[in-house]
Amino acid sequence: MKYTLTSDSVFPLVKIALEEKEKIQIVPGSMVYHNGQVELEGHMNSNGKSGLGGAIRALGRSITSGESFFITTATGLTNTAQLAIAPSTPGTIQELTVGEMQWRLNTNAYLASDSGVNYNMVRQNISGALLGGTGGLFVMETTGNGSLLINGYGDIIEVTLDGSHPFVVDNCHVLAWSNQLNYKIDFASGTFGFKTGEGLVNTFNGVGSILIQSRNIEALGSVISPYISSGKS
Repeated sequence: MKYTLTSDSVFPLVKIALEEKEKIQIVPGSMVYHNGQVELEGHMNSNGKSGLGGAIRALGRSITSGESFFITTATGLTNTAQLAIAPSTPGTIQELTVGEMQWRLNTNAYLASDSGVNYNMVRQNISGALLGGTGGLFVMETTGNGSLLINGYGDIIEVTLDGSHPFVVDNCHVLAWSNQLNYKIDFASGTFGFKTGEGLVNTFNGVGSILIQSRNIEALGSVISPYISSGKS
């Protein structure tokens, strides 16, 4: 996937150059423009399965992880096809290489990927799944080979673990992590984290990388919610 970012600001566009018959997958609704040489096709988010089985898989992914029932495929019609996409939240866009390293992604981290990259939903441990915000009962795990674009709210910081000690990240700030890392979801402290003002945290162990977003969309929602009319008189 050949792409450039229009700026280093928190509101960049991703400009993607496609060759004839080259395909990529993008999040539905992320397309900003194309040059008329790109075909967009929406299909069930079912990793290639069709018919009733595909519909059940796409519906299951939507219910368990908050993903869209559909995914969009963009295909270049010429060797000069151009497409621009943007995430729904302001922040940073970063490329991950999928292949030797596979990744697990938090909800809404996925933006686009090569056609050779797919993902499955992997069940979390029950204690973490019932309490966690990283996809509910399931998290997204990549398969295949190619490039993957993720987006974070605010800046994206990568932390590399050498396995010498655990690393703790607030649950709402985790974007992606190496799939060989072990993790569990706990309260930050005390009952429901009330002692520190924090809520749930992810504790990671092992060797690998964690991608962390610097801002918390849920915290923003709590700040602005008092100023939004509920529509009630």
